[in-house]
Amino acid sequence: MRKKRNAKVEWGRAPDIKKRLEILVNELNLEWLKKSRIYCFRSKNSKTNASARIWGFPRIWQEALGEKPAYVIEVISEKFDKLGFAEQDKVLIHEIVHIPKNFSGSLVPHIRRGKRSFHNKVDILVAQYLKKKKLF
Repeated sequence: MRKKRNAKVEWGRAPDIKKRLEILVNELNLEWLKKSRIYCFRSKNSKTNASARIWGFPRIWQEALGEKPAYVIEVISEKFDKLGFAEQDKVLIHEIVHIPKNFSGSLVPHIRRGKRSFHNKVDILVAQYLKKKKLF
């Protein structure tokens, strides 16, 4: 029998994640990412199985609100904070790969095969980052 969770999800800004994200973007030379338009939050009491997720800002909302494209990276405190530092970086790189090169507010899906394989891109960036950090 599953235990019911009645606690509401709580979100708060995560400046520590923002700083780590900026370091990753700089180290990996991902110059198309507009760091000022990527926001980072930490949530508690979420029912998701994920350790992090990314939220896009679709074009219809951009038009309606007169705003530019933006993204929110949410780390799930109960899961993300338990990971080691290197694993956390891998999770953040995974979320970054969801941002398309045109920084439009849309999200890149998980494509499993061929040249456009999402997971291959993640693996390449993780290897590149670990090599730079001499962890590989």
